Amino acid sequence: MAARTSSPNGLVPVHIAVHDPAPMEEPGPQANDYVRDRFATSAKYAGISWTEHGAEPRWLGTDTGTCAAAINPSHFSGNGADEYDRFLSGVASRGEPALIIATMGTADDDEDPVWSVFGQPRGRVDLRHFTGAIVGERLLAGAEVSLAPGLDAADRDLGLRLLNRPSGAPWWAMTVQATAMEGSRGTTVGEPEGELMPILVDSLGGPVVARWTSGDGQQIWYVIPDGVDWNQVVGWLVQRALPEHVPAALRRVRSHHHLDPALETPAETQARSALEELERRYLEDRSRLKGDLKQAREEAEPVRNGLLYGTGSELEDAVAVVLRAAGFAVTDLDEELGDTLSADLLAVLNGATCLVEVKAATGAPGEKLIAQLQRHLDKWPHLRPGQPVTCAALIVNHQHRLDPAERPAEVYQRRVVDALPFPVISSVDLFRWWCTQDWPAVQAAVLSQAHVAGEQEEPPAEGCETPAVDRRRWRPWNRGGLA
Repeated sequence: MAARTSSPNGLVPVHIAVHDPAPMEEPGPQANDYVRDRFATSAKYAGISWTEHGAEPRWLGTDTGTCAAAINPSHFSGNGADEYDRFLSGVASRGEPALIIATMGTADDDEDPVWSVFGQPRGRVDLRHFTGAIVGERLLAGAEVSLAPGLDAADRDLGLRLLNRPSGAPWWAMTVQATAMEGSRGTTVGEPEGELMPILVDSLGGPVVARWTSGDGQQIWYVIPDGVDWNQVVGWLVQRALPEHVPAALRRVRSHHHLDPALETPAETQARSALEELERRYLEDRSRLKGDLKQAREEAEPVRNGLLYGTGSELEDAVAVVLRAAGFAVTDLDEELGDTLSADLLAVLNGATCLVEVKAATGAPGEKLIAQLQRHLDKWPHLRPGQPVTCAALIVNHQHRLDPAERPAEVYQRRVVDALPFPVISSVDLFRWWCTQDWPAVQAAVLSQAHVAGEQEEPPAEGCETPAVDRRRWRPWNRGGLA
């Protein structure tokens, strides 16, 4: 292995236990598994802007004695063990801690993990020269993670960066476990050493990003999930982790990313502090807004999917949400009276009592839907003689296998609705009114009324178009009740 010496070029040497991806070509279909795996492992680091972040990569086959940190070092002979040992010897000779970043699990292999009776897919990080290993259990999709309390500035910054991973990125809940060694005298169990400090935790408080520190302080491991943006991680390593744990490494190379605060001018200190505060607020705001967006989508999805694509109870529940939002007091008649005994919902507003039948049709709806609501109207006086209804409405999710933009605007293309004593409302129309919070339109549609004359309509929210209103479906009712 050729020796290399450190020079003050402003770049911090960092060891990565893979081959340089730059000269590698993607293997063809005839390549064996070893060649494919080697390419895939190196390709993860192909897009890193090393110089921009102030780092110099030291791949397999290059000297690592002067490296300030290591990424996913390997203890396997011929695959990084020599480089790993030389890295550890180098930091020890300088009296510095070994700063190591390791990834938990394999995101690519676990995109469609196979769950078994033995538990979730696992990851493992072994600690060089110390007993114990960090083991990770892959969490189910959609796991909630958050910052652990009491973090220092460097760890908090890493946590905020990783919180901004894509929503579908995998996480592993980590624990430190004992290691067992088989020998001539049987099995020897080595109890875990060091301390694992959470940085990000799951909903049960288990670490999914953590810092492990050996008891003697000579090794500092940051364990992060696989499938990260390595530009974010390398930038954090040079700008945050090294200044916190190995500041001498930056001084040796005269890194432009670090200057001893004692040597700064007041103007430099003020500008640096303002920039750090700006970056901190940006990461916090971005994380908060991503959480707000996720919550808003979780609240909207059941209504959107129910109204646009739902059938049965899913569609009925979504309609009930919209009617309640529009001010109606809604009763689920299927639940209260029994399925098929009456219409699906009873909606009451300002003295008006409305039977609402909710249906879905794969294609063009048949007139039997109209007949069903009419039968419910005829039976209602026998079911609730003390509560007469004053109106009714048929809400239909028609041709729901088509994209909403491709569906006919009207539920019925024939003019059969002209002679009906109740309105027929498309669930797509109902969705758009809900999306724009046009509650007067919902009320008028269900109660078969026109908008109040001179009423000021709010402009539609972005992404939600207000449907054209077909006034022929909305007629005044005889408030004395339905014949």
